[in-house]
Amino acid sequence: MAAAAEAPVLWRRLLDYLPRGRPALAALFGRLSDRLSRGRERRARRSSWLLLAPLLSPTVPQLTASPCCLCPEGSHRFQWIRNVVPEFGIASSHVKVLSSPTEFYELMKGQIKMAKKRVVLASLYLGTGPLEQELVDCIETTLEGSLQGSEPSSLRVSILLDFTRGSRGRKNSRTMLLPLLRRFPEQVRVSLFHTPNLRGLLRLLIPERFNETIGLQHIKVYLFDDNVILSGANLSDSYFTNRQDRYVFLQDSPEIADFFTELVDAVGDVSLQLQPDDTVKVMEGMVHPYQGDKMAYCEAANRRVMEVINSTRNRQELLHTQTLHGNQMEGEIPLSRDAKAVGDQRPEPDTWIYPLIQMKPFGIRIDEIVTETILMEAERGASIYLTTGYFNLTQAYMDLILGTKAKYQILLASPEVNGFFGAKGVAGAIPAAYVYIEQQFFSEVCYLGQQGRIMLQEYFRSGWTFHAKGLWLYLAGSSRPCLTLIGSPNFGYRSVHRDLEAQVAIVTENKALQEQFHQEQEQLYRCSGTVSASTFEQPSRYVKLWVKMVTHLIKNFF
Repeated sequence: MAAAAEAPVLWRRLLDYLPRGRPALAALFGRLSDRLSRGRERRARRSSWLLLAPLLSPTVPQLTASPCCLCPEGSHRFQWIRNVVPEFGIASSHVKVLSSPTEFYELMKGQIKMAKKRVVLASLYLGTGPLEQELVDCIETTLEGSLQGSEPSSLRVSILLDFTRGSRGRKNSRTMLLPLLRRFPEQVRVSLFHTPNLRGLLRLLIPERFNETIGLQHIKVYLFDDNVILSGANLSDSYFTNRQDRYVFLQDSPEIADFFTELVDAVGDVSLQLQPDDTVKVMEGMVHPYQGDKMAYCEAANRRVMEVINSTRNRQELLHTQTLHGNQMEGEIPLSRDAKAVGDQRPEPDTWIYPLIQMKPFGIRIDEIVTETILMEAERGASIYLTTGYFNLTQAYMDLILGTKAKYQILLASPEVNGFFGAKGVAGAIPAAYVYIEQQFFSEVCYLGQQGRIMLQEYFRSGWTFHAKGLWLYLAGSSRPCLTLIGSPNFGYRSVHRDLEAQVAIVTENKALQEQFHQEQEQLYRCSGTVSASTFEQPSRYVKLWVKMVTHLIKNFF
């Protein structure tokens, strides 16, 4: 027991020998767990090397960056995140947690109708039903209204979707948006991301639907002027009615809205552009995602996305320096009057927003590193509530959960509320595959005697499906979470390695906002039952032998 207690200290000493400011190098140790756990003797050696989980995970980045003016020095323990991403300090009164698909849908329609300068929608796809058409009609009406004035309209609409998912079927996301493109060609942009990993013979041979397993645009951001909705929900009818997800509304947050507008623009720039005749083309000067050189494309995409992240951080550091010194230093770039006005009027922040981007095809692994560090640094007595609609954790995440000291309550979908439940063909077996993965993890928990620290709970709600993802962190002795992660990642292999993902870490000191997040967590977990050994004896949990065999081969694709 004493040796185990000393493990984190030893881990920190060993990591001191790594070069400072190199989180990617430290993250390499986390990936070793993916290699070490393979083979027939995996279970036999699990209990011994799990004690080394902290050694296989990234160090907390050193606080080498200049502090941001929006976050007073020493105000909270998660300031290390700002070393890799921008930090936005806002008042908690600007944050609202939504609870239902209907509330999400109605808010989006209302925000579109009131938009004056920009509507930015990033999603996996846009559905083709009447509710989706109503959303498109709202955009069309707002664009029409913007042209009524005597001066040219300043309203711009930017939509980012996935190419393969958005092109599925004869009636699809593209056909839904073509009328907007044809009527408002100067105001509407539709970008379709095509993964660079689907190319050549592979692209020709893999049929529709199955080609979506190679990689997707999975970011979900819905932005209207200076208001932002961050969610894991797509733009499809079930997500507006009876598919449970999570949603947070950031109001009057221009800096955050600017960041996500620039991020969506950056991904859009390296995507295919939908044309009014339903063809697609690359932007001038850009490498084609599947016909051009793959390495050149990925490097260009990395530069374009990192330019957004780094330029925002540089602006924040400049703003901090000028605010800190009061008067502008000789030769320094002056702040605009608008920036000064915003700074003067901004209330004292008690909540901080950190955008976490994961685009492994482009070599961007920020969300992965930050998430692993949060899991690894959670202390004894802390509680983490983690939820995912598709339970298929990476080996690194599993090892950290099994090998660290915090308590975990993991909420996942029961087979009946899995989005693939009742699907035709091979897709109908996907819920059973997730049951098998869940059973394997539960067996590991029991094998290591961790049932008192790690609990699995299955969400069930008649007539609903489950798609919520994220986590809530409760510090030791606290009854409310001080940090939550919310966005598109599912904590699985796809989210880390294949798809484009984005979520935010929200850190707050405000008790009322902490209570909002606490109530959100309780509402989701209230519709769940605890998993035990008897759970897997139920007829609905029976997994056929062929499903078990195939799951081992394809679990990295879903």
